[in-house]
Amino acid sequence: MDKQTNEALTLKTEISGGMHKPRVHDSAHKHVAGTAEYIDDIPEPAGLLHVGLGLSERPHARVAAMDLSSVEEAPGVVAVLSAKDVPGTNDISSGGNHDEPLFANEEVEYHGQIMFAVIAETRHQARAAARLAKITYEDLPFWTNVRDAIANDAPNVITPMTLQRGDAKAALDRAPRRITGEMEIGGQEHFYLESQIALAIPGEDDEVAVWSSTQHPSEIQHIVGHVLDIPSNAVTVYQRRMGGGFGGKETQGNSFAAIAALAAKKLNRAIKVRPDRDEDMAITGKRHDFVAFYDIGFDDDGVIEGVDATFAARCGFSSDLSGPVTDRTLFHADSSYYYPNVHMVSRPLKTHTCSNTAYRGFGGPQGMLAGERFIEEIAYALGKDPLDIRKANFYGPNGSGRDVTPYHQTVEDNIILRVVEELEQTSDYRARRQAIIDFNRTSPVIRRGIALTPVKFGISFTMTAFNQAGALVHVYQDGSVQLNHGGTEMGQGLYIKVAQVVADVFQIDLERVKITATTTGKVPNTSATAASSGSDLNGMAAWNGAMQIRDRLVAFAAENWKVAPEEVEFLPNRVRVGQEEIPFPDLIKAAYFARIQLSAAGFYKTPKIHWDRAAGKGRPFYYFAYGAACTEVSIDTLTGEYLFDRTDILHDVGRSLNPAVDIGQIEGGFVQGLGWLTTEELWWDDKGRLRTHAPSTYKIPLASDRPKIFNVKLADFSENREPTIGRSKAVGEPPFMLAISALEAISMAVASVADYRVCPKLDAPATPERVLMAVERMKKA
Repeated sequence: MDKQTNEALTLKTEISGGMHKPRVHDSAHKHVAGTAEYIDDIPEPAGLLHVGLGLSERPHARVAAMDLSSVEEAPGVVAVLSAKDVPGTNDISSGGNHDEPLFANEEVEYHGQIMFAVIAETRHQARAAARLAKITYEDLPFWTNVRDAIANDAPNVITPMTLQRGDAKAALDRAPRRITGEMEIGGQEHFYLESQIALAIPGEDDEVAVWSSTQHPSEIQHIVGHVLDIPSNAVTVYQRRMGGGFGGKETQGNSFAAIAALAAKKLNRAIKVRPDRDEDMAITGKRHDFVAFYDIGFDDDGVIEGVDATFAARCGFSSDLSGPVTDRTLFHADSSYYYPNVHMVSRPLKTHTCSNTAYRGFGGPQGMLAGERFIEEIAYALGKDPLDIRKANFYGPNGSGRDVTPYHQTVEDNIILRVVEELEQTSDYRARRQAIIDFNRTSPVIRRGIALTPVKFGISFTMTAFNQAGALVHVYQDGSVQLNHGGTEMGQGLYIKVAQVVADVFQIDLERVKITATTTGKVPNTSATAASSGSDLNGMAAWNGAMQIRDRLVAFAAENWKVAPEEVEFLPNRVRVGQEEIPFPDLIKAAYFARIQLSAAGFYKTPKIHWDRAAGKGRPFYYFAYGAACTEVSIDTLTGEYLFDRTDILHDVGRSLNPAVDIGQIEGGFVQGLGWLTTEELWWDDKGRLRTHAPSTYKIPLASDRPKIFNVKLADFSENREPTIGRSKAVGEPPFMLAISALEAISMAVASVADYRVCPKLDAPATPERVLMAVERMKKA
């Protein structure tokens, strides 16, 4: 470990705003007061025009004719843009596969695909005109779900991946017990509060400025450049905050920003694109649906000996991020368990639906859910408590021989058993489970269930190049600091955490650090704020930039006051130089007059990681985050309805940079996971139309759906063994999978109907209808 990195882990935290302190979100009061500025709140420039989108009305068809004359003649219409108007490349694909057109032209591949854009004086005029198009289609065969894709021998949108270690077939053949099965795992709509939106203002020559609700400003910059056939240096993207993202704004903002920029340059006027909720849900991708097919072998104690599994995914019409998403599904299909012999394959299948994309957990939750199903199958087959089967299969300590993943990474930081056993004690799991079993024996209608499930989640982008970040730190003459970095704020508290890091370096009050909007004009070539890496990457980059300035200040003070560098010490809002204490602003003023550079560009790249996808081997993750949740539920066996009675969570965030923000992330992630596994159901009809396209038909959880008793605690004993910023761990995605405990608890309640002798095999989402059908199956069993 180098000297600077070691200092990053041992910075003082005497000031109120430093690392490891609970600090309020920097925009919390603005969110509550309604003063936080989002893109639709920006004062509209003079001459602003609005966009209406013309969408496909077929899931798969050739476009025989497209008559837009009525659209062009409609009131207020200034222009109509289609594929022929694109000066550069009519492509917005994220992965470089060039399989996602900005405007569908000769062929449409899903119901709701963008075919043209109407530019008009008002948003209402643009939307009304878009509905006047006369399009003739020649229908082609289509399929919208995984099983139909398999039946139609659908192609893969990207090359599948295989993970294997040992001899799974031989292990399965010799295992004393063996179970085969399959599980349907539903997708999920992001349902961010702020819909997709972009505002573009043309500049001189080839320049254009774009305000985009995006998690990936650099990608918006590249896409706009490709569509307009201009270099990236002509495109500047701005992003102060999003009203939620959850992965849905990693790539899905590309089309809206590109259309806005294209229209702005063509008409030389400011352009805004803002689809309504129905359009947003019809156009944009979701969490990937899966069907998991599995074959597991185990012994009489429930210890797994072999696993063979295939994960078939509904990817949509193009590749988008389906490659890395389905890869991560395989990475997490081990959940927290050691598979001595394993063979797992992904099937990223093409379907005639919107192109599915990133979503909190990025395929990991689907894999982990399947891993927990394996445990559940074994437990019911043996008549044992699933928690005992879990503990029997946990990864062992480093060097135990049970510490290597299916992708050949050694689990060096395993604390899962300690986390689970601590929660087992504090939640009183054993006594409550027995009380629930006793209750179920005498209750004719209401049945209860309880489950304690673990989380082990790998942290890093599996694309190694994305694990880098930049930051820009300015110290002004009055001692105030301006901070900019490549991370984006979507409500998760990234900005406040990184500001705390900078405040810690200089030992100044947090209020002295100004957080500015993310923009490609300040920090270039940034990665998306995704993969739970925002604080890890940007925190270290900002720390690096601030440390450069601090080192210069130390050298200046030592020379100017004739003391050794070791005699220069940063104290709260002041600096001790020898025997003298100087207010921080005074030191900065003196340094300025001595012509000391008070600005620095910081940079960080994650060490140790490497990945060979073709071989299925490497170290894709820098470290793992751990957690456990114990959830108790009640179900009504006459209706299938359920209530979440209590949840206890113990979660590992290392040394938390901001405990208040981290607990909020854990609570929010859990409830969002509840929605995925229970109420949120996507449904396409036989015409390929998404029918769950609004709050009236798509049910996200309400505040009233949260557990009645909800206890969340951070694992205060944990500290990241890797030199991350402040020894913290990522907290964005790992808590999402804590909600698996709720599905498992519902499953136990259902299983009670058959005296726990049969695995209910609940698919997700476990809607009340599905729960009721499972209850009926148990009665027959």
